Amino acid sequence: MISLKYVTFFCFLFLFQKMISQSFEIIGKIQSTIGVENIHVINQASQQFTISDKNGVFKISAKLLDTLTFSSVQHKLKTVVVDRNIQSFKTILVTLQENVIELDEILVGKVLTGDLNLDVGNVKKNTSVNFYDVGIPGYKGKIATPSERRLNEATSGGGFGGVSLNSIINGLSGRTKMLKNRVNIDKREALLQSVKARLSKDFFASNPLENDLKNDFFYFCADDENFIKFCKNQTDFKILIFLRMKYRQYINNRSQKKD
Repeated sequence: MISLKYVTFFCFLFLFQKMISQSFEIIGKIQSTIGVENIHVINQASQQFTISDKNGVFKISAKLLDTLTFSSVQHKLKTVVVDRNIQSFKTILVTLQENVIELDEILVGKVLTGDLNLDVGNVKKNTSVNFYDVGIPGYKGKIATPSERRLNEATSGGGFGGVSLNSIINGLSGRTKMLKNRVNIDKREALLQSVKARLSKDFFASNPLENDLKNDFFYFCADDENFIKFCKNQTDFKILIFLRMKYRQYINNRSQKKD
């Protein structure tokens, strides 16, 4: 005959397991003295993520005992375990601390020895002219990359009847097409480095990958024909969705190669 205390224990265990298996939506608010927008919120258990709005408010699904991670470049990493209190009220208030990087020593200016021959070599030289310092309006547009300058040279120049001779020659030889491809490659590389610098830390926190494979993964993403479409001038949230999709493809490809 089964004892009553065992029945009670198993009933409690059943109810507890049911309780922690139920997912619910949490409405949260982030507090900080240096800004609360675009804070990455990641549920480590379900691998779901979201980003806070300009008021620091976010919504995310979770279960009891799930771990939520809060991170941004400006703040210290913080983790919060979903407890009974959060489950009951379906709300959470999180305070983040500024990530202050302390420098051991800062040297301002150059050290002068009194020896003119040495001091002249230590003085920093200005190699460029600030047009506005001398009262001359300067160029305020975007500075062209080397590839863009070469493309401009290949498609401009003197000619007859307003037709560029350079453009005709380089078009026939295929040089213009080659330079256009190089410009596109440079733009793709610049965007790749920007995405990697901004989101690498937070992305790999919930999508683990060996260190020697991380660069390979980002170039795998950049090879996608939709890379620029989904990553240029997009919010971090949309870029993370694209990276998550490519992550599944990358892991699947590596599994097939091993098999």
